[in-house]
Amino acid sequence: MKRRNALACVGLLPLLLTGCASTPTATHWYELKSAPPEAVPAPGADDGSVWELSALVRLPGALDRDTLVVASGAAGVTPLSGHRWVEPLRASIPARLADDLARLRGAGRAWLSPAPAGVRVTQRLRVEIDTLVADEARTVLRLRARWWLSEVAPTGSPASGTAVIDIRLPDPSVDTLAAAHRLAIWRLARQIEAPP
Repeated sequence: MKRRNALACVGLLPLLLTGCASTPTATHWYELKSAPPEAVPAPGADDGSVWELSALVRLPGALDRDTLVVASGAAGVTPLSGHRWVEPLRASIPARLADDLARLRGAGRAWLSPAPAGVRVTQRLRVEIDTLVADEARTVLRLRARWWLSEVAPTGSPASGTAVIDIRLPDPSVDTLAAAHRLAIWRLARQIEAPP
């Protein structure tokens, strides 16, 4: 009996060694670059307002992860195994959006919450992203968002807006997909700063 068990273990040894020898999938890392992906237009006329963007930009649960995802079927998403964000989108999207708004509005006119001490904020901006996902074939990345801009000392209803932004993907590579996320955030900032 002992000999049979020993032979069975010896028979399993090559299978175990093969499992240990398999090479893990390499991880590819992506980030939302700090530089805007398009030319920055000259800031508009200074209306004296200073915006503070909430650091909590609401994201759908599918985006609150480190792995890049694409749409799958009628209602699913598929994580792209081995393709990860360096920084979670819940942190990088507000940072990039605030930077982009500062570039578009002019120095000192847009800040990520909390604004530095001594800055007199006049309006607060809140943003929610409902969709930021590419179709299954990776031909289009769609961003759908809403925002509210309210006075610090409220005098009426906050201004609000929505955006639906489609970024055409010239190829299905994950690098192109990641870069399209950055372009979508930049174009969202442009729509918030100067609604169509």
